[in-house]
Amino acid sequence: MDLLNALVAVLNFVVVPAAAYGAQLALGALGVTLIYGILRFSNFAHGDTMAFGTALCILVTWGLQALGLSIFPLPVALLALPIAIALTAVLLIGTDRVVYRFYRRKKSDPIIMVMASVGVMFIMNGLTRVVIGVDEIRFDDGARFVIDVATFRNMTGLQEGLALRSSQLITLVVTAIACVALFWFLGRTKSGKAMRAYSDNEDLALLSGIDSEKIVRMTWIIAAALATTAGVLYGLDKSFKAFNYFQILLPIFAAAIVGGLGNPLGAVAGGFIVAFSEVAITYPWKKVAGYLFPDWQPDGLLQLLSTEYKFAVSFVILIVVLLFRPTGLFRGKSF
Repeated sequence: MDLLNALVAVLNFVVVPAAAYGAQLALGALGVTLIYGILRFSNFAHGDTMAFGTALCILVTWGLQALGLSIFPLPVALLALPIAIALTAVLLIGTDRVVYRFYRRKKSDPIIMVMASVGVMFIMNGLTRVVIGVDEIRFDDGARFVIDVATFRNMTGLQEGLALRSSQLITLVVTAIACVALFWFLGRTKSGKAMRAYSDNEDLALLSGIDSEKIVRMTWIIAAALATTAGVLYGLDKSFKAFNYFQILLPIFAAAIVGGLGNPLGAVAGGFIVAFSEVAITYPWKKVAGYLFPDWQPDGLLQLLSTEYKFAVSFVILIVVLLFRPTGLFRGKSF
């Protein structure tokens, strides 16, 4: 019985939250790796793109709620998500026209594009704060739990309870659908194959008649969809605060680099690796140890790092991968 309680505690406090967080990082890393693989620069504005897309989704959600629309038990934000994606895509395409296209046509070095994206990041961060403010916002209406602790205890008779929030289940389902759709698009459609060809060899793709401007537009549209979806899922699972999306930029880049920057499959794997590492290292294992070793009562929490240092885990993983396997686990640049 103690073994089952320990297992449930691990599921409740490590596996379930890490899986949801990993799915959110995976979507964010997919956007980063898509832009790197096709447009050939690291987009530091991606975190604030997530924030801006989420802010738009919240505003549309409020509008739909004011009209009395509801899709209970699902949150209304899912209904607002396509509109937010479309608006974010317009912003990104406009940003490309105003900023990135000039440097792209001059064949500027990638570092110049990166610095341009840093400027875009600050502008987009300010724009998000103007649009929706700096306060913490919760917009997770609908059912709160698929299963709660009390129900699980009554069903199983265990001392330890398991809770699965609806936002966590929605995150996993939506991420799975988004990943399947993206891999199908890249592997099976004419436009997806053109994007892969452009990624592999830009000059040869242009000689083959591929429209480079169309490829760029599609890349930004897909990046907008991934960023907005990731941001909305993160906000539903936790809460929305503009600065939080700036903070998760490091775990997102760590996930992309761990998997192999430019490799979509690696981005997904990297997201889960980073998430499980962060949660496992910052979780206090004292309760689990108490179930497994009832005669041993440790003095401390058996917590390797405090939760305040969660992002330090991403940084360490990033440094280790860059030192020992700079191409990532799945080798980068592989569309």
